[in-house]
Amino acid sequence: MSRLRIFAESDPTTPVFETRDHAEMAERLRAIGVRFEQWEAAQPVVPGAAPEEVMAAYRADIDRLVAEYGFNTVDVVSIAPDNPNKDAARAKFLDEHYHVEDEVRFFVAGSGLFTLHPDERVFEVLCEAGDLISVPDRTRHWFDMGPQPSFIAIRFFKEPDGWVGHFTGTDIARKFPRYEPGQAG
Repeated sequence: MSRLRIFAESDPTTPVFETRDHAEMAERLRAIGVRFEQWEAAQPVVPGAAPEEVMAAYRADIDRLVAEYGFNTVDVVSIAPDNPNKDAARAKFLDEHYHVEDEVRFFVAGSGLFTLHPDERVFEVLCEAGDLISVPDRTRHWFDMGPQPSFIAIRFFKEPDGWVGHFTGTDIARKFPRYEPGQAG
């Protein structure tokens, strides 16, 4: 189940706030400019479905976001635990970075952990199937797909290089918990 935990940046061990309520998550995240919402498929999506089938199942929501944000590219990305490049894929965005355009992801299946660092607080957002997150451009964050990554996500871009990570050089991401699906908490 999706979860939001908020920490003081100085204490990565004790959340000052925690909820699994989607409406409360959306409200807290909206306060820092992050969009968080749930989508439902208009038709069933089966494992192994082609990207076109995945996007067809969410066409109305995709079209709404494209019109609102002006995205030029929408694609589907998928990674499974047996992917031979999973360790490199995980490591790619584990350090704090930002992008020069909004990072918008919809989780069709599986999960991932977005950790946002907009100010002296750290917002840890566990995204699962049905969750859309839109991280505003230049928001410092990191993303962890876990040691056995398993997700299908729809990604939205304005420019081909908009997703490139600009790393801050800090070590803050190493101080906070890594994503370990199945652990209590």
